[in-house]
Amino acid sequence: MPYTSNPDLVNLTLPFAWSGTPVDSKGRFINHEFPFVDSFKDLIKWQTTVNPQKLEKKNDTWRAEVMFNQGFMTSKDDCIVWLGHASYFIRLAGFTFLIDPVLFNVSLLRRQSALPIEAGDLRGINYILISHDHRDHCDENSLKLLAANNPDAMYLTGLQLDALLPVFTKSNQVQAAGWYQQYKTDPAVKVSYVPSRHWGRRFLTDTNKRLWGGFVIEGAGKTIYFGGDSGYGGHFKDIGGVFPDIDYCMLGIGAYKPEFFMAQSHTSPADAVRAFHDTRAKVMIPMHYGTFDLADEPLGDPLRVLKRLESDGEINGELEALKVGEVLKI
Repeated sequence: MPYTSNPDLVNLTLPFAWSGTPVDSKGRFINHEFPFVDSFKDLIKWQTTVNPQKLEKKNDTWRAEVMFNQGFMTSKDDCIVWLGHASYFIRLAGFTFLIDPVLFNVSLLRRQSALPIEAGDLRGINYILISHDHRDHCDENSLKLLAANNPDAMYLTGLQLDALLPVFTKSNQVQAAGWYQQYKTDPAVKVSYVPSRHWGRRFLTDTNKRLWGGFVIEGAGKTIYFGGDSGYGGHFKDIGGVFPDIDYCMLGIGAYKPEFFMAQSHTSPADAVRAFHDTRAKVMIPMHYGTFDLADEPLGDPLRVLKRLESDGEINGELEALKVGEVLKI
């Protein structure tokens, strides 16, 4: 099997054998543990099977609580702020980061939770991190606005996304990493790209031409892990071995039903808890729910299930289920 990486970036020192990011014979990326199965048959099965939660979903009135204008843009405090879905604002060691910033509706998907700040107020951002090319994580309109308002921002992403992002941002400040590579950043912070179990596509014929993954951000004595979109796999334990002192761990809990179809792409609340335990992180921050309606479960289902797991004593560590816009000081 061929492997690839960015020769201009540092490869992390790992406690296990690693040859690089795997690609297939056509040069398309593949998960190193569970190859993505692009099954039209399973898609049809999902679309033609009655959703057992259909009525519950229709009647579900839960919406994510939003805290507006909490002052995190003008504060100096290091913090983590959930902006909804998989979008985060982070300040660490005095540097500001946006992860997967999706600030508007996406195609036919309407936001079910408001953005907690005016999109135009996101200025002075040092690093913009894009985990993969799916439109609910890599949004053209959001990136165009951010590029106009943050001309000095550096974009950190996965292999081959450095061909796409300059089209949106008109910026040449883009670094594309393979898994377990470290970006070139200010010495006060370190950012590494790590595996996830997922896939990539923006159009009909570009499946897996661009890499997907998560990020580990280190600075000021803290380590933050953003898991990206991911099904459950052994990479969570691997990442916990490479970064043994993760303080905050952001993991997806939504867009998980029906599990026969979604499990290879997204963790359920129960699998996210397993992943959290695998990383041996201190604090779990759930994401990827409540903003876009992407799957069969009701909008509030992922958080309700996660809260039940917490009340049953199934979570070994601290759960911080942030409100949208809530400031978690770190």
